[in-house]
Amino acid sequence: MNTDLQYPIGRVQLLEYSDIVKDNCLKAIQGLPIQLDYAVENLNDTHLHTPYRDGGWTPNQIIHHLADSHMNAFIRFKLALHEEHPTVKPYDQNVWAETIDVKNVPCNVSITLIHALHRRWEALLQPLTKEDFMRSFYHPEQARDIKLWEVLQYYAWHGKHHAAQITNCKP
Repeated sequence: MNTDLQYPIGRVQLLEYSDIVKDNCLKAIQGLPIQLDYAVENLNDTHLHTPYRDGGWTPNQIIHHLADSHMNAFIRFKLALHEEHPTVKPYDQNVWAETIDVKNVPCNVSITLIHALHRRWEALLQPLTKEDFMRSFYHPEQARDIKLWEVLQYYAWHGKHHAAQITNCKP
């Protein structure tokens, strides 16, 4: 069992393409909304607005961050699939975690958004081929090309990573 509160499931491990890894990633994308439903099931307002660790975000911020981050990833997938080598726009996730909507909108709104987004995202991902996953976009903040295969694995991990942080907040 990992006792690192910041990385309760460990850091992302990127693997070479395989149908098995692809299927596992798709299952993670598909399963995140239900995982979040369970993660917040018994959290009260105090738990939702208390950082899960010193210096960390609150579960409320984490959930809104997941919606923001996964929306950006979905759009980046569509750009890379339908444009030749697009450049994506970076954003400051820490600034976004402090915006007025994060402070004033209940996190269940973002969980509902994640349910809908992940249903669409899975439908987009399911028929993709290895060649599709080798397409890339340019990320100016990282100053490198990023293949969709890496993005898929990262976001499969990302959802589980943050769900585990929230689960650690359970009373």
